[in-house]
Amino acid sequence: MSRRLLTIAGALLLLISNASAQAPSPEAMDAARKLVTTLKIADQYRAALPQLMLKLRPVVAQDRPEIEHEYDALTAPGSDIYAPFAATMIDQIAALYAASFTVEELRQIEAFYVQPAGRKLLEKSDALAQASAQIGQDANQKAVDELKQRLTEALRQKGHKP
Repeated sequence: MSRRLLTIAGALLLLISNASAQAPSPEAMDAARKLVTTLKIADQYRAALPQLMLKLRPVVAQDRPEIEHEYDALTAPGSDIYAPFAATMIDQIAALYAASFTVEELRQIEAFYVQPAGRKLLEKSDALAQASAQIGQDANQKAVDELKQRLTEALRQKGHKP
């Protein structure tokens, strides 16, 4: 599952729990739905489903071939089983964006993502997020190693045996 989809889902849960009771205007929802379409969030959801279904398969089928065959048929790509969840998710994400940004801001964000630089950012965002996370992990490990060495030396200088 992509980091961006997980981030969006987490933000959705957080912001919906803190959202005001007032529903966004129809104009804001239209702009937000257009942005969500441009961001290809439904495509990301569909791309993540095969991995989710693979993880769920052994739980449901419990090593019974006849169940595995039926499970595979029910969850085949393009299956209508996902449609209600995708539609609900898209509406909720659109509501999240509509509650978080003005109509004009939504239009500006969408305008950016339809330009070449915005499309390129969308295409590269998963790889960039993964590479950035690795850089952060590497930096943290170097910091931990250095701090451990410094603290060990400081404790030795004070007469302790670390």
